[in-house]
Amino acid sequence: MSDAVQEKIKNYRTAPFDARFPNTNQTRNCFQNYLDFHRCNKVLSAKDQDTAPCDWYRRVYKSLCPISWVQKWDDQIEAGSFPGKI
Repeated sequence: MSDAVQEKIKNYRTAPFDARFPNTNQTRNCFQNYLDFHRCNKVLSAKDQDTAPCDWYRRVYKSLCPISWVQKWDDQIEAGSFPGKI
């Protein structure tokens, strides 16, 4: 990973503006970053590559999503009933 990207991740405070989600309600942004994190992990793990680039998505969804939602989604993934495509 480039030094500039590592520096940005290190100095990360909260989710930056995302033009795909311009409105105040960030629910969709939260869910999309949760999906992106798990998709990224799945793809890079399948290729036996480092999953460190996926940490960006994890940090974003952790700052946007309520903990109860994340716990519910994690439970659904373990049970095989998660509604999203990962």
